[in-house]
Amino acid sequence: MKKYFVYCLLGLVSLLAGCGYHTAGRANRLPASVRTIAIPGFKNQTQTYRIEQVLTGEVVREFISRTKFQVVNSASDSSDATLTGTVVSAVAAPLTYDANTGRASSAVVTVTMRVSLTDRSGRVLFENPNYTFREQYQVAREIASFFDEETPALQRMSRDFARTLVSDILEAY
Repeated sequence: MKKYFVYCLLGLVSLLAGCGYHTAGRANRLPASVRTIAIPGFKNQTQTYRIEQVLTGEVVREFISRTKFQVVNSASDSSDATLTGTVVSAVAAPLTYDANTGRASSAVVTVTMRVSLTDRSGRVLFENPNYTFREQYQVAREIASFFDEETPALQRMSRDFARTLVSDILEAY
């Protein structure tokens, strides 16, 4: 019986060792030649003020904090790859309404982006033409104490977008 247990344990260990799992956030599917990534400011095709700056800043912060890549702010001969992005749409819409007043009590902001990472020769390393992120926020009930929650919602959504984008690029999903 003891021998059977040892064989089962060895079989289980060898099965788990070869299953292909890895720790999230540690994989890097980019070519080894990529050491410097240029992240110029994203383009904004919407009427939402400064959204491209917030998104670009969060992506740069995420690359710097999670990777060993050198990040520069403009494409040049010194950059091995360039990450470009375009904010295609940014829409805030009511989500729920107050039954008594008929006013919106919560809303959702939805942002759609187009993102591409290309190497120095123009070869596409990563591309997603339809990133869509949403963030819900509460609308103030009292007009006198009104505080616009859309901007903090955009900041939260930008952090989520940056985390997802960097993970997608590194793990090639």
